[in-house]
Order: sequence, then C-alpha cells, then structure tokens
Amino acid sequence: MGKVTVVVACAAAVAVGLAAAVVVRRRMKREGKWGKAREILKELEEKCGTPVVKLKQVADAMTVEMHAGLASEGGSKLKMIISHVDCLPTGNEKGVFYALDLGGTNFRVLRVQLGGKGVGLVNQEFAEVSIPSNLMTGTSDALFEYIAAELAKFVAQEGPEYQLPPGRQRELGFTFSFPVVPTSITSGTLARWSKGFSIDDAIGRDVVAELSKAMRKVGLDIRVSALVNDTVGTLAGGRYEHPDVVAAVILGTGSNAAYVERVQAIPKWHGLSKTGDMVINMEWGNFRSSHLPLTDYDHTMDAESLNPGDHIYEKMISGMYLGEIVRRVLLRMAEEAAIFGATVPPNLKEPFILRTPVMSAMHHDTSSDLKVVENKLKEVLEVSNTSLRVRKIIVEVCNIIATRGARLSAAGIVGVLKKIGRDTLKEGGKQKTVIAMDGGLYEHYSEYSKCLEITLEELLGDEVFKNIVIKHSNDGSGIGAALLAASHSKYLEE
Repeated sequence: MGKVTVVVACAAAVAVGLAAAVVVRRRMKREGKWGKAREILKELEEKCGTPVVKLKQVADAMTVEMHAGLASEGGSKLKMIISHVDCLPTGNEKGVFYALDLGGTNFRVLRVQLGGKGVGLVNQEFAEVSIPSNLMTGTSDALFEYIAAELAKFVAQEGPEYQLPPGRQRELGFTFSFPVVPTSITSGTLARWSKGFSIDDAIGRDVVAELSKAMRKVGLDIRVSALVNDTVGTLAGGRYEHPDVVAAVILGTGSNAAYVERVQAIPKWHGLSKTGDMVINMEWGNFRSSHLPLTDYDHTMDAESLNPGDHIYEKMISGMYLGEIVRRVLLRMAEEAAIFGATVPPNLKEPFILRTPVMSAMHHDTSSDLKVVENKLKEVLEVSNTSLRVRKIIVEVCNIIATRGARLSAAGIVGVLKKIGRDTLKEGGKQKTVIAMDGGLYEHYSEYSKCLEITLEELLGDEVFKNIVIKHSNDGSGIGAALLAASHSKYLEE
C-alpha cells in the first residue's frame, strides 16, 4: 500500500469516526432531552399522586372542616352558609314561575310552567342578555334598572297560556352567583363583586331590595320569592326530579357544593326553635388541607393569582385552572428539555392561553398519530412539526392533572357523604343517595367525570356505591331558581 493510499485511508477512517461521534453525541443529546422530559413527567406523577389512603385523609379533613364551619362564623375556610332554603321542590308545584340568573357578563331570564304532581315541567322559555361593559363598573341603580327593563320585555312577550289568575302576583327565583350573605330566603347582602364587576355603591346592600326597586321603577309587578346561588339551584332542580337528592356539586369554571343538613346539627343557628332540613351552601372551593397533593406549579399559580391563598381546592379541581397547570408543566419541559425545539414558543409563556377545553380535546384524542393534539398545538401555541413522542407526553400530562382533579373532587364528595351519614350501608341497604351534578367540566370532560365516579366507588366500596346515583342536573342556576320560587311561593296554602 502506497503512502498516498495510507493517508487517504486514515483520513477516511478519521472522517467516519468523527461522523460516528457526531451521531452518538446527537443521540445522547436527544436521549438527554427525552430523559429530562421523562424525569419532569415522573416527578409530576409522584407529586400529584392520589392513593386511596391520601384521598380518605382529604375526605376526613373535609368532614372536619364542615363541622367547624357550622360551629361558628369563621371557624373554617369553608363558609358553610345557611341558605334559608328549608323547603325544596317536591314535584307537586303547579303554576307559572320566573327566574333571573345573574352570574357573569350575561344574564338569563326564564319562565317555567309546572303541571303539578305526575306532570312535572310542562314548558320553559328563556332569553339571554349581554350586560354592557359600562354597567359593570357603573352604579347599582343603572345595573338593576337595565336588568329589570329586559325582564319586563320578556314578560311582555308571553302568550295567553301564561296568564295568571286574577289577583295573583308573578313570582321569581333570583340566582345571584356573587359573594352574598343571605339573611332570609328573600334577602341577602352583597359582600363583594367578582367576574369583572366593580360597583362600589352596591356593596353592603340587599340585592333583592335593589332588584325589587328597579322592577317597580319599570312598572313590573313581580315578587322575588327566593334568592339562591347556582349550587343551591342545582340541588333544587335535582330534588324536583329525584326525592333522594341530598347534595349538589358544580364542576365548571369554578366549583362548589351544597347539601341538605338537619337544622339541629347547625350550632350557629343560634338556638332558634326551627326544625327540619336546611340547605347549606358550603363554598367548598376554599377548602384547604395539608393532605392535598400540591406541586410547585400549584404554588406559583396561586401566588400569581388575583386571590393568593384562597380557593386552593378550586384551583386544583375546576375548569378555570386545569389547563393553566398543564401549560406551566409544558413550559418547564420546553425550557429544560426543549421538547418544542431550541426556542420556547412565545405563546406558551402567556398565562391561561391553554384553556381546559383545549386540554380536554387533547386528552380525549384517540387517533393513532394524535392528530388532535398536533392541531391544538398549532392553533393555540403556534407550534408546528411536533413529534409523536412529544404529543404522547402532552397527553400524559393532561391525564395526570385531570386524574388528580377528578379524584380530589370525589374525595370531597365522600367528605360530604360522611357528614350526613351516607358513606356507609344502612340497615336494609336500600336507601338511595342521589347527588346532582352540573357544570361544563363535569358535562363535557368525560375522562374527568368517568374518573370521578370510578374513584367514588373505590373510596366507598362496591356495596355502598350501588346505592349512590350521580345525576346530571342541567341548568340548576336557572330552572332550579324558578322551582325554589315555586316551593317558597306565598300562594302555597292555596
């Protein structure tokens, strides 16, 4: 072999060796990236773990906090608000009743016709109205007069089939889903606004009195027979159809629960002689316990929120926050494991850009190439050319966060059932316990709702769970309020 040949051969060998080294380094870099991503995923799974023993501790803590909240004002993070709803619908209600549902930038007015025993809901009509932005920061009079005027339009358009008997006043259930302190079934003081409203002169006022004044001003003769929030309304709507409904849970943008309590079990009722049942609005979103599996993502999201330190439970289980937790996990993976390439997608840095409906769509993607995940990443984060490996990791993140939320929701429900003695098998074993559920998260995120029900069975056991019925009670915030107007009607004796 000549000298030139040897040199060429050596150079070729060196080139091959360098190329092989580059390939190895690239492979190591790739594996290092995926290794880091898997490490973050494994850590998330461990921190979000909800073994049965932990869930039972959460349920026990919920029960303890319920007792404390009933014992004294401020005794618990749970408000345990006495709703003054002591007469739930029975299905025998008859007549035409109205509802006004105010809880955001839109409000709805409804009319329902009830046919009485064995007939039920005969007819219902509603109209939805947007609230002009200037009224959300104006005066109390301006807001309520606008609402009353729209309600008057709705009433004016009704047909002859809705005409009331002579001398009978129209009655309305008012769903007011803002922080309010009820003082009776027909009165409640506004504690503060939320959801973008800021009307200072309304704070501390009776919202029913404000609405009634506005209705009189526009010539509308309607009596507000019940003031409720959406959770109490959901319970009422459920009870109308199922006499065994004992609790209601809202799982939507936010979360709350209400249940039926014996008046004798409410120490803060201050010794009044009233007996029977009372609906308690728990405001359970504010529940907090050392047993909740919080992560660094939860802590930072809470610290950066508008209400740091409050509504910790709600921030772990409700639709407002689940997608945001997923975004924070993916942001860390993008920064530390470069799952989207060398540059972190700018949109991924924007809080709440990844909403829970997007998370749900990705989680429910059953296509072999996870095409829905790919499309959602393009649409929301403007990320293209993601590998199947990345898309699979994203689905895993969604699953971990949704599973934690659903299992913690189930633990909360078990805590409520423990409080009212429905977590064990009674003598005879045939007592049905029905829980009315509402909210977009429960209704549309099927992996979440399915996991919740599986977890309930896991925590309660097969025998007890056989007697538990989870019933979707749609539109409790509207129809439920009208039903409560019926069950608290001043014409009941007639």
